[in-house]
Amino acid sequence: MAYLGTLMLFFADAAAPAAPAQPQEPFFMNLLLPMGILFLFYFILWRPMQGQERTRKALLGSLKKNDRVLTNAGMYGTVVGIHETEDEMTLKVDDNTRIRFTKTSVSRNFTNEEEALAKTKTKASS
Repeated sequence: MAYLGTLMLFFADAAAPAAPAQPQEPFFMNLLLPMGILFLFYFILWRPMQGQERTRKALLGSLKKNDRVLTNAGMYGTVVGIHETEDEMTLKVDDNTRIRFTKTSVSRNFTNEEEALAKTKTKASS
């Protein structure tokens, strides 16, 4: 008898109507979240980095002899020589003290900053 009850339950489950199929979302809806993440990545991380890189290249391109600079190592000096073919320059740190650095080690150019400040003051006063 138990066998008959188990058999009836088995066939009752097999004969049960299937659940209606869920409608599928369009394909582009599945891509919406990854595209949004890429969009945010571009505008939050990538674009500011590009702007900083442009500013950095302009700083390094504007280096010339007798510019007062600050290196990433925290050393202040005056540019006495720049090698055009190599990424190298010579700084005068003190009397009779010259040190060779890479151009990319310059973090600030005080001469350019002072010139820009003087230009903004003359524009503001006129």
